[in-house]
Amino acid sequence: MSAVTGAAILAGAKVFGSTSAPGTASNPTFKIGGDLEVNRLGFGAMRITGEGNWGWPADRENALKVLRHAVELSVNLIDTADAYGPETSELLIAEALYPYPTGLVIATKGGLTRPAPDQPVLNGRPEHLKQALDGSLKRLRLERIDLYQLHFVDPKVPIEESVGALKQMQDAGKIRHVGLSNVDPNEIARARKVVPIVSVQNRYNIEDRNSENVLAYCEKENLGFLPWFPIGGDRGLRPDNPLNVAAKAHGVSVYQVALAWLLERSPVMLPIPGTSSLAHLEENVAAAKLHLTPEDWKAIDAIAG
Repeated sequence: MSAVTGAAILAGAKVFGSTSAPGTASNPTFKIGGDLEVNRLGFGAMRITGEGNWGWPADRENALKVLRHAVELSVNLIDTADAYGPETSELLIAEALYPYPTGLVIATKGGLTRPAPDQPVLNGRPEHLKQALDGSLKRLRLERIDLYQLHFVDPKVPIEESVGALKQMQDAGKIRHVGLSNVDPNEIARARKVVPIVSVQNRYNIEDRNSENVLAYCEKENLGFLPWFPIGGDRGLRPDNPLNVAAKAHGVSVYQVALAWLLERSPVMLPIPGTSSLAHLEENVAAAKLHLTPEDWKAIDAIAG
């Protein structure tokens, strides 16, 4: 797609009919924790780092432009983690956007270390999480993290101990809200006995719906659900796939259709697609203006996970 202004894309995006599933049109925003109102399509800042999620990006200035342009396009939820880079994603966010505009929510995570490219190591020990949080605060130039998420549950550490450390940091004024990532409903319930949980971030897309029960839990409890890897694989590129059929019929990309499906799938859905491309960023944001017809919805929703 050619690089054109985000405003032009939003103005020119073709709408999928006059009827939409509950989602984008009726619920364009969501209040995380009841008080952090965000536009439901955010930005995931993992892909602005170097190859293998390691080190600085090859084009650092471009990464800064992508972050700034996301905010220009009214994205006000940016998700990152201390493991992205490691540390470089958070540093780039501060370099690009500090002092932060009013209403921008920066969500970050701790509990995963990355000693080498593509080699994540879990660490949910309370002492590590406290150090990780302090490091994120320093890199992001913040006194308090709006949404701090446990990146993974460490099988060597009871989740109660991990989130207990986050509760202490919340009581100390360093965390506004606590979220979880890569969890099941039982783990969410256990964590909520220790500290209020406002969001969950799990892998979820059209082709991978293994976290359907987690999404249902979030809907019932009004928790934000941040699907990572929201676009999924390349199945939609097959000519006969409903995703591809809908995209071609309406003159948009399969990636936009995939994001539109997520937004219309649930009012608590907060997709955070990531990219290092300005053109792809604009394309992703434009997906918030797409609405699926009942026929499109039925055909796409039937895609096996």
